[in-house]
Amino acid sequence: MSTRKREQIVDSGVIGILRGVDPDAAVDVASAVVDGGVTALEVTADTENVVETIDTLSSQFDDVLVGAGTVLDAETARAVQLAGAEFLVTPTVDTDVIEVSNRYGTPIASGAFTPTEALRAYEAGADFVKVFPAKTGGPEHVAAIGGPLSQIPLVPTGGVGPSNTEAYIKAGAVAVGAGSAIVEDKAVATEDYARITENARQMVDAVESARE
Repeated sequence: MSTRKREQIVDSGVIGILRGVDPDAAVDVASAVVDGGVTALEVTADTENVVETIDTLSSQFDDVLVGAGTVLDAETARAVQLAGAEFLVTPTVDTDVIEVSNRYGTPIASGAFTPTEALRAYEAGADFVKVFPAKTGGPEHVAAIGGPLSQIPLVPTGGVGPSNTEAYIKAGAVAVGAGSAIVEDKAVATEDYARITENARQMVDAVESARE
């Protein structure tokens, strides 16, 4: 596992998620997110031409981590790694994906919702536990998991946005993941990249505020 990559995810505090973004618009959308201060981008594996998109974005940005999300199996994990994915994210605990991630030194955020799942993922080698879906339990749920399991870096995702990012960080999250709260479908459709940048900036600012 790359310590530098792990630290960059924590330092940024926000993973910007691109789900279903048209490959032709991916660079513009990603650039808008990066302009808002986010330095970790996740392209979900259910996005059309995900391998090509990850390859393109990886070569486009020098100081930005480009990873893959919604990784459901070891085969997909390896394919996106070879395309340049610098971290992996899963929606559930999949030890095969964790194994592939560890084998090739790629940080991984494994999805989990309960304390049992979180500990299982961490003991299997996950670098982070993605508390998902975060909106089901809210910041209180994150705090409740982190209480007895303070050794596990938690990254709540799903329903996280500018209005509640600060609460999640104060609840003990080391970072948050956000998709539609940053990359709004309407903003993409109308090429309102300034809106996407502002969404990203608000979340980055919320993380910084919570850490003060």
